[in-house]
Amino acid sequence: MDDLLKFLAARIMDDHHAYAYVAGTIGGEALLDSHLPMLDLTEQLVRDYRAMDASDPRSAGLAHALRVLAQSYAEHPDYHPRWRR
Repeated sequence: MDDLLKFLAARIMDDHHAYAYVAGTIGGEALLDSHLPMLDLTEQLVRDYRAMDASDPRSAGLAHALRVLAQSYAEHPDYHPRWRR
């Protein structure tokens, strides 16, 4: 699971950099309808999972949610199809 968490954290960072570039080039108003809030929420879920004890009954559900969220990056060369389970 650690490799999936690292993958998601890297994609979130990439997306934040891309949005910062767009904001600097076009202006912040271009980002009003962006998925920046979703990136922030996904980042929070990654942090929550890392802090969660493996015995926590919520960990399996959160792991599943993170695998589903990672599917939005399935075309990325670092995405592993085994995460799709």
